[in-house]
Amino acid sequence: MTTQPLNIEEQHYLLSLARSVIEDSARGARSSSMPDPPSARLREPGAAFVTLHTRGGDLRGCIGSLMAHRSLMEDVRHNALSAAFEDPRFSPVQARELFNLVVEVSVLSAPEPLDFDGPDDLLRKLRPNVDGVLIERGWNRATFLPQVWEQIPDPEEFLGHLCRKAGLPANAWRWPDLQVSTYQVEMFEEEV
Repeated sequence: MTTQPLNIEEQHYLLSLARSVIEDSARGARSSSMPDPPSARLREPGAAFVTLHTRGGDLRGCIGSLMAHRSLMEDVRHNALSAAFEDPRFSPVQARELFNLVVEVSVLSAPEPLDFDGPDDLLRKLRPNVDGVLIERGWNRATFLPQVWEQIPDPEEFLGHLCRKAGLPANAWRWPDLQVSTYQVEMFEEEV
């Protein structure tokens, strides 16, 4: 994530980009080339998640990148398509659903390892509604964006759900070999 927040024009560009590639693909049209971004910052490496909700607030897809490995605008384009058509939890978005979708973009800072001394210290160091959390143990890995704290505000329950998402037992957050990293996001969404 850049040090300065994205301005309104940059946010609108990324939301419009995500919306247009989803709509083109759902309608079977070839996606046009990306229009020139309003600033060079969007061509710089960046990591983002694209989340799709229904107008009623139900999750419809969410895919993203934890680490910057392509330009921010390309990452948003790629993850918008993945969230709409490749999230294994949902069937691909259909053209008839487009009017009911709300696009949300979260631009991530780089994850930073969280040093903690045991489960109680981990609970103390988590910052609900501020930090996204990434857990890793061997091949098991999962993350929750900071927005998930709104649905699961209790840190123990939050970590339990995150462990299950990673394919681990709910109490794995108490294990000494669990690696935890945190990151922050700049989130913006389409107006409903």
